[in-house]
Amino acid sequence: MKKIHLFVAFLFFVISLKSQNILKLKDQATAIEEIQKDRLENLLPQLMKKHNIDMWVLITREYNEDPVVKTLLPPTWLNARRRTIIVFSLKESVFKSAAITRYPFGNLIPSVWNKEKEPNQWKALSEYIISQNPTTIAVNISENYALADGLVRTDFDNLLKVLPSRLTSKIVSSEPLVVSWIETRTSREMIIYKQLVSITHTIIKEAFSNQVITPGITTTDDVVWWLREKVRSLGLSTWFHPTVDVQRNESSDLYSFDAKSKYDMILPGDLLHCDFGISYLTLNTDCQELAYVLRRGEKSAPKELEQALKDGNTVQDYLTNNFVKGQTGNNILKKSLNEAKSAGYKPQIYTHPLGVFGHSAGTTIGMWDAQNGIPGSGEHTLQLETVYAIELNTKVYIKEWKKEIRVMLEEAGYFGSKGFKYVNGRQTKLILVGLNDNAIE
Repeated sequence: MKKIHLFVAFLFFVISLKSQNILKLKDQATAIEEIQKDRLENLLPQLMKKHNIDMWVLITREYNEDPVVKTLLPPTWLNARRRTIIVFSLKESVFKSAAITRYPFGNLIPSVWNKEKEPNQWKALSEYIISQNPTTIAVNISENYALADGLVRTDFDNLLKVLPSRLTSKIVSSEPLVVSWIETRTSREMIIYKQLVSITHTIIKEAFSNQVITPGITTTDDVVWWLREKVRSLGLSTWFHPTVDVQRNESSDLYSFDAKSKYDMILPGDLLHCDFGISYLTLNTDCQELAYVLRRGEKSAPKELEQALKDGNTVQDYLTNNFVKGQTGNNILKKSLNEAKSAGYKPQIYTHPLGVFGHSAGTTIGMWDAQNGIPGSGEHTLQLETVYAIELNTKVYIKEWKKEIRVMLEEAGYFGSKGFKYVNGRQTKLILVGLNDNAIE
């Protein structure tokens, strides 16, 4: 085994032991490249064979990148360069990666274009494709997935112009391959994912504490920006602006999906909710958790609120118990909603794939405003080695408050050969703001 493999194996071991051990940038680059190497050499050939695709052509340009390039971008590159063309081919179990570019595409994909010998990049591409004699040429065009629709019109037209007619007739959509490539997680990635979710949970617990919140002074927006600053201080990033909102014992409308809290100032007795995620080592998290702001003298949250969280957990179970390989997202949605409603719950389910992209490609199980199913991505069948943001809510009537609240939850879950499991557990008890604050005595 090469030294670099031993080194990265050690990095993964450290990651698994120390949930907050965030690697230095140089070490991150090494780990990312090893992950990409593993995916290119082991995963991609399997997927091309599975979908009967023997050539995949990606064409993109600097600052107008095909989203798929993000899954391949060398860790020392921030963007594609000039016009970047990558070709993957699989013939008789022989897999090849080639870049028709001015430079090698990082350390993993060599350039096969000699500009001095052939100045025209498009002609060089045509000659290379002809030399491989493919039976199919998959390109990134898709009606159902934006992430699989990254080939722009200009480049598509140029590809058609440069290829002989016998090859243009072999062009097909790469959608099935792209979705599989984006949604499938390797064992190495899952080691990392556990750390990502652990970091996310830890940051939320700190945000929902008296280290950050002083009831009567701190606003929901203060907590949002604390989350942003915390992520930056750790050398991480987030793929969306967090939200923090409040539900409380006052006459008001039910919280709605308008990205605005009904309240601004955080007060004792509030039920807090956040939506927060981070990006690290090319992967993303997406998490929603709940906290209760203790009143003076309280050591626990009201039982009705704790029970409401349990109700939310039960709805999660209805959903994840229906994770069956080969079932469509729409079927899983319908069955889960029917079962939960029959048991007396008031659920909404809007679960999405999670990975290199926050709202990723794969099996979509509802949207908050589309509870009858979704064309396209909702018909994609559930596959193994995939990760989802188990996102949903259920309405619960709180007698003490004389109104309904929404229990909004979201946790990363993995679906593999042994079934479904949460990547790093899930929230089963409310976070208590002020529990260790002697001032509430």
